[in-house]
Amino acid sequence: MTLKSTKIQSFIALSDVISLLNMTSGFLSIVSTINHDFYLASIFMLFALMFDSVDGWVARKINRNDELGFGKNIDSLSDVISFAAAPGIFIYTIGTTISNSPYILTTLVSLLIFICGVLRLTRYNAIADYINFNGFIGFPIPGIAVILSAYYLTGAFDIYIALILMTVVSLFMISNFKYPKLDNKLLIGAGAILIILIILNVPLTIANISIPPLILLIITLYCLIIGLIKK
Repeated sequence: MTLKSTKIQSFIALSDVISLLNMTSGFLSIVSTINHDFYLASIFMLFALMFDSVDGWVARKINRNDELGFGKNIDSLSDVISFAAAPGIFIYTIGTTISNSPYILTTLVSLLIFICGVLRLTRYNAIADYINFNGFIGFPIPGIAVILSAYYLTGAFDIYIALILMTVVSLFMISNFKYPKLDNKLLIGAGAILIILIILNVPLTIANISIPPLILLIITLYCLIIGLIKK
């Protein structure tokens, strides 16, 4: 490999640009969290999910040549920002803003999210080419960001319930449970519509509970327990 061939233009493709948009959304979520704008932080995590959902599809459509693994690495590094760092910082920061919140427990759970996220992605990259299974081992990492953001956006957020949820989901990410690839078009379509309704802030509420994020939360939790059902 010559020095000239290491120019960034030689590596980056359209699908990688989309992965960078995923990472950008995760970074903006972190910035919003630092500014205590938890609503916007949640929205940016959902944007990250949208970009992460299409980068692989785009790579296949353009016949992405990724012999050196550039695309796989940029995708994983982007996921670390959006689905490990962003949720971890979110739960830590929101926990510190709530009076009488368990500071030490909040810190430990936020660290657990980050550690399990990194372990989940590293294992995936290590075994992806060696397992005979068309799916995922361990709960896919974007799910933790969806669960946290959707739960917050329902308007019924409780720090103790959130800490329990994040602990369970983090452990499921590094579990040996098998998860099929999501190819149910009806479920994908419903999820996309719900995210659009959430981003557009369509006022659909019952008893001060926002319905679109509630339904999205239920769907994602259903996807979480599939690993237990099909173990």
